[in-house]
Amino acid sequence: MPPHVLILGGTTEARELAAGLAARGVRVTTSLAGRVARPGALDGDVRVGGFGGAEGLAAWLREQRVDALVDATHPFAEAITANAARAAAATGVPAVVLRRPGWHPGPDDRWHPVASLPEAADLLPRLGRRVFLTTGRLGLAAFAHLTDLHFVVRSVEPPEPPMPPHTRTVLARGPFTVADEHALLREHAVDVLVTKDSGGEATAAKLTAARDLGLPVVVVRRPPLPAGTPAVPDVAGALAFLGLAPRRPGPGASGGTQRFV
Repeated sequence: MPPHVLILGGTTEARELAAGLAARGVRVTTSLAGRVARPGALDGDVRVGGFGGAEGLAAWLREQRVDALVDATHPFAEAITANAARAAAATGVPAVVLRRPGWHPGPDDRWHPVASLPEAADLLPRLGRRVFLTTGRLGLAAFAHLTDLHFVVRSVEPPEPPMPPHTRTVLARGPFTVADEHALLREHAVDVLVTKDSGGEATAAKLTAARDLGLPVVVVRRPPLPAGTPAVPDVAGALAFLGLAPRRPGPGASGGTQRFV
């Protein structure tokens, strides 16, 4: 019987890891939160919806005889990551967090790091009046009280209230080029960008465009990982953690290579 790996997915890296595991004959299940109505095709099995907290996830790991767990969720999926760490500890299932490296400002960037969405909202009125808000459609409530500012929100699916009263929604799916982002910023006369430190190249073009135009950028820092949680920066690192490929050196890696599957 092939080994079974559970991927907590929703990212490009999760999709790539599922393909890599399936190609190696590993039984792979990717779990999605269900926030996107039409997710792309995935190799292996797919389940949608929550587990019922850490206890529910631990029960699922036992019932499905999972041999290893890879948390490849968004860097800001703090509750899911905490539940995964607790479930892995409770069941003894080896687990690793797959997180792409975060972004770092260059000498020409005008970044304003903050710890949370409410802190970003508090800072905004001092930086601009027309905001390109790229923190995800589920975080708009933190900005709903800013009635004097105008927001542009881009998302795959229409956002739901509460949200700022002066909000224009742009429905689009990335990745976006620097030229795309230049055009959007100019079309909407944006004078400040708000984003989360998601990392990766797929959504970094907006930062380049903001730098080119001299715009301030409010960057929400990532929440810390649970204490003692091993982490790898890419798919190669996750495969190496599972004992399926040699480790490729990269920033932010921790945890050793072991044969789990």
